[in-house]
Amino acid sequence: MLLEKGPQGLRTSRLASLQAGEGKSGHIPAGLNEGILFFDNVFPLKLRKILGLPFSSQGSPPRFLKYFISPSITGTDPAGIVGKVSKEKNISIKASETILRLKEGGAFVKFTHDGSTPASEVEKVLQEYLRKEKIRPWFSPWRRMRVNLVKGKPWVEDMFRFPTQRLKVEFIPSEPGAEAVELSQEQLYAFFRPYGKLGDIVAQPPDSKIVPRYAYLDFARQPRAIMARNCMHGYLVTQAEGGGAKGTILRLSYERKVKAHWVRDWLVNHPRIVIPVIAAIIAGITVAVFDPIRTFFVKAHITRSLHLEDNRFYKWIKGYATDIIHWRRKQDDDAGMEAVWDDRKGNIEQIQTWLMETADTFIIVQGPRGSGKRELVLDQALKDRKNTLVIDCKPIQEARGDSATINAAAAEVGYRPVFSWLNSISGMIDMAAQGATGVKTGFSETLDSQLAKIWNNTATALRKIALEKRNKDDKDANLGDDEWLEVHPEHRPVVVIDNFLHKSQEGGIVYDKLADWAARLTTANIAHVIFLTNNVAYSKSLSKALPDRVFRQISLSDCSPEVAKKFVITHLDADVEDDAAPKDGSPKSIPSQSRTDLSELDTCIDLLGGRLTDLEFLARRIKTGETPTKAVHEIIEQSASEILKMYIFGSDSSDDSARRWTSEQAWLLIKQLAEKGSLRYNEMLLSDTFKSHGESVLRALEQAEMISISSGQNGRPTSIKPGKPVYHPAFKRLTEDNVLRAKLDLAILSELTKIENATIEKCENELLLISKLGKQPAQMAPRIQYLLTKLAGSQEKVERYEREGKGLKKVLGEEY
Repeated sequence: MLLEKGPQGLRTSRLASLQAGEGKSGHIPAGLNEGILFFDNVFPLKLRKILGLPFSSQGSPPRFLKYFISPSITGTDPAGIVGKVSKEKNISIKASETILRLKEGGAFVKFTHDGSTPASEVEKVLQEYLRKEKIRPWFSPWRRMRVNLVKGKPWVEDMFRFPTQRLKVEFIPSEPGAEAVELSQEQLYAFFRPYGKLGDIVAQPPDSKIVPRYAYLDFARQPRAIMARNCMHGYLVTQAEGGGAKGTILRLSYERKVKAHWVRDWLVNHPRIVIPVIAAIIAGITVAVFDPIRTFFVKAHITRSLHLEDNRFYKWIKGYATDIIHWRRKQDDDAGMEAVWDDRKGNIEQIQTWLMETADTFIIVQGPRGSGKRELVLDQALKDRKNTLVIDCKPIQEARGDSATINAAAAEVGYRPVFSWLNSISGMIDMAAQGATGVKTGFSETLDSQLAKIWNNTATALRKIALEKRNKDDKDANLGDDEWLEVHPEHRPVVVIDNFLHKSQEGGIVYDKLADWAARLTTANIAHVIFLTNNVAYSKSLSKALPDRVFRQISLSDCSPEVAKKFVITHLDADVEDDAAPKDGSPKSIPSQSRTDLSELDTCIDLLGGRLTDLEFLARRIKTGETPTKAVHEIIEQSASEILKMYIFGSDSSDDSARRWTSEQAWLLIKQLAEKGSLRYNEMLLSDTFKSHGESVLRALEQAEMISISSGQNGRPTSIKPGKPVYHPAFKRLTEDNVLRAKLDLAILSELTKIENATIEKCENELLLISKLGKQPAQMAPRIQYLLTKLAGSQEKVERYEREGKGLKKVLGEEY
């Protein structure tokens, strides 16, 4: 809009858009005795964000902002300032045109003068006036208005291009065919430094083929770059100023300082810094966000606060419904256990007493599989105790792979969310980063560290549960948390670790971490820890975690014959209430009173033993109508078949390399245990069959539950017995099979023959070596006699084995 400053103030003289220059040419012509000034800080620079919209006008402020940022209101009217200076300084200048530049925050003012005052003097007067008056608009209270004379030929375009701190200066010839001169940095600095501080001057690379030649000017502040661009665009550098014979024109444009992908490039180029920082950030987020959530879920798992069946309203509704509808009572699978609990009442009370004491040590319940350890502890000793955490080691140890192991461990304690799949991904990232940087970044976590996180979160939840009972009215309220836990063992939760050392020969990292964690719980008085294990060598593993403590131990053995008989009879009578009443109205028959074959139980239990699982199996078979004698013989027959399948057939290394014993070793134990019932541990190791890796073979068979090894004084193994009581009659049943016995005895004889033949060969080779000496010294005579005696003894054994083998082959050839 063309404006003229008159005595009445700022008014419109004619309507013509000069936002694109005179006649929309993009330029402002200046004739004789005319000049152009550029004022900055007339409009707020932030206004360009609104002007960036395609439908916004760049010629005047938006209508809703005119009452706030109009130059006449903010006191930054350039034409008015020119008029004031003309009056106050008594110089003959007059503003003839004003072109607002909203996107640059300024305005061009075209003025006329009488020729007596040069334009450069007008510029100095106006600059001195603004420096003295310090005119500041309300939207920029810290920056005053500035003015400079336009020396070039300004280009006033209305395109959507916005100011930046960087200017691109192109060197253009003054006329076609002429040659432009590329100005040096010193020359550019002299031309542009008066407009503001320069941050940098970047010249075009010498080998660049781009024309016209150019340079970049980086101003410290954006308003200075705007002022320089509007005042120096189109300026003709004369020959005297270093512009060449025909002169050089400066063409200026705003250039966005491109930092393309600089963040990405920095991250990629500094992996030794970036990757550990990312790992630390992820770890921090995990601790800050996920750890409280996981601790909450672990706590809910222990207290069962999220279990519907433990909710009191659910129990009330269920009890109310049960009173209305009489449900059929389900079969009690634990029938008959009352007799067992009566027999083990002392063990139950002992565990309950230990849980009320402050001793910081482990409680260990050891017994063979099927002896009722879990039921004794959970269903009896801890029956009325809340806040019990049960960790079953079996699914954790049997999990295949790190992710499965982490998931299994997390499931046992209610640890969620668990991102086990990230473990593999982070491992691959760490490997790739190590290949790129040459050092480990520590981004990935091992199974050890993941398990440690799970147990640590669980310990935090257990501690919170233990302290929930504390209140301000407590007589020990003045004590610290640790001291309070020490004097109140009754409030500590109980951690039951079941199947401890299950398949421990496959790797002990899980058990080592569990034992260390359990030791921290007990020594810090956070929880009581009870271990349930089948392994008699548990002390070796647990002593590493608590080397200076004496464990509290309970060893469960098989039931006595009286308790076993009572267990079976009670089991038989358990379902009488569920049976339909006779139609004739007579009372229900009780099996223990009506059956006449129960007198056989004494003999049957002597064969079967007191293992609870076997007794329960016997009771179920009797329920089906079998006599006790027949049921026991069936159980013994089934056990014999299991022994053949598990320990004899398919146990060679060619068939199953995971088994660490041979058929001959297992058969020798079966045969001698069937005959004697118990064997001396060290005597067995002296036999030729067990000379090679004998102890490891016996331990492997103990883990496989074919035998049990009893320890005596100082924990030294002393005797070998069948793994279950029913195995003893099963061993006898197997040795009564002549064909099986002949086959396996023949295999043992073959192994022994190989051993003796190897001894004979060894003696022969040494005697041959001695014979090559020629004349033997007298000192060699004892050695020669020893070798001859040993060779004769081995030969005698070979001949005896062959004679025995002939009889066994005869049996195999005549019987089926």
